[in-house]
Order: sequence, then C-alpha cells, then structure tokens
Amino acid sequence: MSEKKRSQVADINRSLYDFTKSEEGYERYADGLTPEIVRTISAKKDEPEWMLQFRLSALETYHTRDMASNWGPSITGLDMDHISTYVSPKTKQSNNWDDVPEDIRDTFERLGIPKAEAESLAGVGAQYDSEIVYHNMRKEVAEQGVIYTTIEDALHDPKWEPVVKQYFGTLIPPADHKFAALHYAVWSGGSFVYVPKGVDVKMPLQSYFRLNAPGAGQFEHTLIIVEEGASCHFIEGCSAPRYNVANLHAGAVELFVKKDAILRYSTIENWSKNMYNLNTKRCVVGKGGTIEWVSGSFGSRVSCLYPMSILNGEGAHAEFTGVTFAGEGQFLDTGCKVVHNAPYTTSNVNSKSISKSGGAAIYRGLLKIGPKAEHAKATVSCESLMLDEISQSDTIPAIIVENDNVD
Repeated sequence: MSEKKRSQVADINRSLYDFTKSEEGYERYADGLTPEIVRTISAKKDEPEWMLQFRLSALETYHTRDMASNWGPSITGLDMDHISTYVSPKTKQSNNWDDVPEDIRDTFERLGIPKAEAESLAGVGAQYDSEIVYHNMRKEVAEQGVIYTTIEDALHDPKWEPVVKQYFGTLIPPADHKFAALHYAVWSGGSFVYVPKGVDVKMPLQSYFRLNAPGAGQFEHTLIIVEEGASCHFIEGCSAPRYNVANLHAGAVELFVKKDAILRYSTIENWSKNMYNLNTKRCVVGKGGTIEWVSGSFGSRVSCLYPMSILNGEGAHAEFTGVTFAGEGQFLDTGCKVVHNAPYTTSNVNSKSISKSGGAAIYRGLLKIGPKAEHAKATVSCESLMLDEISQSDTIPAIIVENDNVD
C-alpha cells in the first residue's frame, strides 16, 4: 500500500464564531480615551470613590507611558482614537437565560454556553461587549461558601468591597505596561471568585467573553482568591466575529493561590483576525500551592500573552501548557513567565505551536530562579511545526539563574 502524503492543513473553521448581531439601541461611548469617558464609566457603575481615583490615576499613567517598540509584533494597525472603550447592550444582568434578550441569548446558545452550564459547570458568567448579561452559580456550590460574581457586584457588597480593594491591581499594577494602565482606566465586567479554606469545587466555573461590536475594546477584569487547602478550576472562553476594522482585547487576570491550594486556569481563545489581543495574566502561589495554566490561542491578528507564575512559598508548583495555531495574517507572540522565589519550588512549561500560510507563532518565555530558591527544579519544552516556507516560528527563552543549587 502506498502512503498518501498530506500536503494541506486546513485553517481553523471560524463559522461558529463569525456571525454578527445588530448593535441597534446599544449604548456606545465616543471613540478615544479622555477623563470624561472614564468618569462616565465609573458613574454608570456607581463605584466607590477609591475606584474612580484608581481609574483616573491609571489614565494618567497610560498617557505618560510610551508604547514598547523594541520587541514583539507590530501593533501599528491599532489606533486608540478609533476604539470605543465602552459598548453596552442596555440590558440588566440576569440569572435566568429566559430573561436575556433573544439575540444575545441566541449568541450564547450557538456557542454552547447554556448547554455546557446545564451539563458540566458549577457556574457561568457571560459577558457581551462591555457588560455581564448573565451570571449564575449552582446552589450546592454557593452553600459551600464559594463566591462567584462580577467585580461590580462585589464592589456593592459591604463584605466583599474591602477584599476587592485589598487585592485589585496589586499583582498587575497600572504601571506594569501601557495596556495595563489602559485596562485599569476603562475596565468593565469580568469575574470575582473566592473559594474558602478547604473547599474543593468539584465542577469548573466558566466565564465567556463575547465582543460583538466593531471598532470596540473589551476590558474585563478577573480576580480569583483560592484560600488555604482549597481547589478550583476556572475556564475562560472568548470569541468575536470578524470585521474590517481593528478591535482590542486588553483584559487582566489576577490570581491568588494560598498555602496548599490548587487552581487550574484554562483559556480557549478564538478571537477574529482583526483583534489585537493584549491580555495580562498573573498568579502568586503560596507554600505548597499549585497553579496550572492551560492556554489555547487560535485567533486574533496579533496576540501578546505571557501568563506569569510567581512562586513565593516553599514547595510551590507551576504548570503551563500552551497550544498555538497561527494561520494567514496572524502574529501570535505567546508564552509564559515563571519566577521561583522560594526553596523547593518546581515548574514545568510545555509549549506547542503550528504556523502555516505565512502565520507567525512565537514562544517568548522567562524563567527566573531567585537567590532564595534553593533546590528549585524547572523544565521548559517548546515544539514548533512550520507547514510551509513562508511561515515563521521562533523561540525566545530568557533564563535567569541567581542560585547555583538548582536543577
């Protein structure tokens, strides 16, 4: 028998994601970025004064920070003067899919979110453009003391506002980079998760972010706190239809994993090829704790995404598994960062990518072993497959070792 040679690999089938809905009747703020827009967003959400001041300070940082120009993909196609930072479908958040407007409900039904919720999820948050339109959690999970809500709702709860204030913007400060500052100025939506000490959340929680509007940005913030000995799996999904104008995603994810706790954070990203995905994700892990990142990047025109694990407690552990597919017109600059700050910490990084039809799949990673990380062990493995002569795949690992007693 002769072996048939496979000479063509198809692109990702985007028919599931590329449908659009009318924006008629929506609330859409003017393009660009001004103090007036920031104040309007904050007022609409009836935020405490400290959050408004946080936003305005971040806006000043954004305007004073230069765009990074010495590394990474070009983002010259992104013009913030033509990006609306807030688009709302003018519907209230609901915990019943029947109360969600029909066109929005149809979107999430086509994406399979209500079905997945019914079959295998402990809770779901669904964001449409700038606002959460649906949020719900199983009663038995709530009875364990688990909090899964929006950050906006947490800010209006006297019990949880101080917790948000304690953690918000501490792992990823606004001065971290220009798009972190942008995020904090105009953030909207996202999730707040608190898992009490010793609680094992058996089923995953999921947030899904759908950007429907052309020429707009999405800036959700995810804040998760897993207390000592607790465990949780959080799934993040995102998609958008394709337009002929640039869209922007600049969310932020801050994760706090305490002593002996376990958190798995899974992301499946199917943005359209007009999307600039400039997301920031970071986790700090306490003694004996574990963070597991699972990341799938299949969409966007440009991605810059490097989830970071900071292992501050003795015996803390990080796992990162990343899969990237870059087709025509895509430049996906992805990877991860791991910082070992304590003894006997361990990490494993596995990255796999495919590039075709002129696409670029870049692995950019940092592994840092600090001076106090005695007996730390770390591995990094990158595998790339280029399917033609016009595609690109580079590996850019940075390894900083400040301790000789490591593996």
